[in-house]
Amino acid sequence: MDAKQRELADKIKNILVENLRLPEEDLTDDAKLFGDDIGLDSVDSLEIIAGIDQEFGVSMMGVDREHFQTITTLSAYVLANLEN
Repeated sequence: MDAKQRELADKIKNILVENLRLPEEDLTDDAKLFGDDIGLDSVDSLEIIAGIDQEFGVSMMGVDREHFQTITTLSAYVLANLEN
């Protein structure tokens, strides 16, 4: 992960901590957000979508599930779509 993606990943982690009240220590870059690791649900995904749109101006509505797997995949998607 390069420095720009690291910065985005840290901001996304903050969104998850603040909006979903998740313990920061549980949010490693590769922890599965929707599964056994963190256990988020579809309502939580709406919070993530809203937080990313507000923070970065990147719409995630209708985005494939593969981009919601981990903080790493979320930050890679945001990085790839920041300028679009």
